[in-house]
Amino acid sequence: MSDLLLSDDPLYAELYDVRREAEAMRNYVAEDQSEAIAALRANAPVHAGPLRELLGLPEHQRHVMAAGKPKYCVLSFDACETVLRDSKRFSSTIVHHPNPADEKTMGVLEMDGGEHRAFRRALQPIFLKHNAEGWWRTRWINEAVARLVASLKTRQRADLNLDFCARIPVHTITTAIGLDGEAALKFRLAWMKSGGVGRVAPDEQCSAAQQVEAMLLALIAKRRTAPQDDVITRLINSQVALPGEEPRALTDREVMLNARLIMIAGGGTSWRQMGIALLGLLTNPDQLAAVRQDRSLLDAAIEESARWCTNSGLFCRLVTKDTELEGVDLPEGAVVELWLNAANRDPTRWDRPDQFDLFRPVQNHLGFGIGQHRCLGLNVAKQEMFAGISALLDAFPNLRLDPDAEVPFITGGLEQRGPSALPVLLN
Repeated sequence: MSDLLLSDDPLYAELYDVRREAEAMRNYVAEDQSEAIAALRANAPVHAGPLRELLGLPEHQRHVMAAGKPKYCVLSFDACETVLRDSKRFSSTIVHHPNPADEKTMGVLEMDGGEHRAFRRALQPIFLKHNAEGWWRTRWINEAVARLVASLKTRQRADLNLDFCARIPVHTITTAIGLDGEAALKFRLAWMKSGGVGRVAPDEQCSAAQQVEAMLLALIAKRRTAPQDDVITRLINSQVALPGEEPRALTDREVMLNARLIMIAGGGTSWRQMGIALLGLLTNPDQLAAVRQDRSLLDAAIEESARWCTNSGLFCRLVTKDTELEGVDLPEGAVVELWLNAANRDPTRWDRPDQFDLFRPVQNHLGFGIGQHRCLGLNVAKQEMFAGISALLDAFPNLRLDPDAEVPFITGGLEQRGPSALPVLLN
């Protein structure tokens, strides 16, 4: 594993600061909008118009395919769950990124029906719970966590967001894919530029996209001649059985596109969710003490963190035919915005929904999605969070927020959330 895991590379601050990320994506929101969103939800579960417009915020176009289409925002738990479970009326094809070859560059995220089921079945075995607890933990997660904790033991203070949370997922997923550890930050930087993040010029954007593909295609070619026990090799050995077709191996392009999606999701979301879980515990010392005493409660804390504040709070769907949702008529071709953090704080489903409380009765939430598009890598993400937080509690019995630092808070865009920082005293 590369020493980049423990380095002071400035790219960590550039790529894993939640506010800077939102500013680069041009969707940063300075003021907390929770009360305004709650008021909209109390007025109606579904509203005509995008949420940002209703809040008086600048537009942020998440999907190119949504441009020019009428938009509706969905804020209640029941309405969001209905949409996520009904792919016939509400299609994921809105996630498509137009390209000359018309490839599904976002993989299963933009697929519906039989095509989605076929590719999901091909990918799912890599992420099953027993593989997350065994293969992923023993090969990659445990080593990264152990090295980071050992490094922290030499210090009195740390920002766990940058010094810990940002490092575990990106190095886990990069090394599991099979890229050298030195490529971890380079890949994420190139991917962000390829999506136009940070106002990059069109030629730089195109070059970055080519760099991302070239890195993965070169690795795929290498693994076809020299297999390893890694994700790329398992993808190469997977088969997809599309409706009406015989099972076949994935093409190089399909392996590349799915590997890219896995790296984007695995290296770009879990760090925020781990930070949110730690923030929830550190700002509720009684619950932190309970988890320290009974480590089995950590699973509930992780689930509660995803309910309390999911790090990726917006999913969109395309209305496939004229339909109705919670009494609102939706025309064919409209786009519905599903605001998961609003749904997960619906007071008709949860008491005191704005409070972090790991002792809540167990209920489904939408923090990891629901239905056929439930997060593919959630078991791996949970293992990263469990291993990381548990190791911190073992190593630092007096772990607490630094009273001399600015009090941390949730920030970012409405579309992606995370802690402003996690300044702690370790001893």
